[in-house]
Amino acid sequence: MKSLYIVDYWVPFPSSEYGGLITLIAENDQEAFDLLSNEEQFDDRYGHLIMEKVITAQKFELKDDYESGIIDSFTT
Repeated sequence: MKSLYIVDYWVPFPSSEYGGLITLIAENDQEAFDLLSNEEQFDDRYGHLIMEKVITAQKFELKDDYESGIIDSFTT
């Protein structure tokens, strides 16, 4: 069963002035981490902070089977 994740952006101030949110679909926390850490648009200097944000993310179980991936991201 997959879940919709709403993850707080992990890059701290001042590099990310206002933070952000990333919405994605994943089967578990490890898959969510892999999707986020492999995405080129995110600052990889802070990759060590991703799993903490994945674990504390809001998660909503999905009834239908959706493809895993990043749906939307808003970061500053």
